[in-house]
Amino acid sequence: MIVLLAITAGALVLSLLADRRKTLAGVRKGLTMFLSILPALAGVLAGVSLLLAAVTPDMLRDVLGGSGPLPFVVALLVGSVALMPGFIAYPLAGVLRANGASNPVLAAFITTLMMVGVVTLPIEARFLGWRVALWRNALAFAGAVVVALGMTLVLG
Repeated sequence: MIVLLAITAGALVLSLLADRRKTLAGVRKGLTMFLSILPALAGVLAGVSLLLAAVTPDMLRDVLGGSGPLPFVVALLVGSVALMPGFIAYPLAGVLRANGASNPVLAAFITTLMMVGVVTLPIEARFLGWRVALWRNALAFAGAVVVALGMTLVLG
């Protein structure tokens, strides 16, 4: 994180040296965009925080453990709604695997988790419009199902 901040600060300084007026206009526009999205972002973060407080890893293990069509469908749905970064999702998948979750269930969970964003849909719709956001999520869900079924064939 510190490296990214240093790179950003360096790029900002170089931009200021190149054209101060354009740089300040860009920073103002960026701040305006950030402030306009802040209420929606705060709402999503609050909802996700409440969801994470209510749903424990043990609950996920109980629901996603095992194999068969029901855990597979539940994994698709939970992955679509959940919002967690990869550095939490992948170790969680390891815990689920150790507790009996099958490869198809894990593939369905991780793929929808990374590709589908039901929780972030309002923010996405704000920038892309509802039609595009819904289509993107529907196609991502369909793609996740194809990937998870493909993983079922490959990994068994």
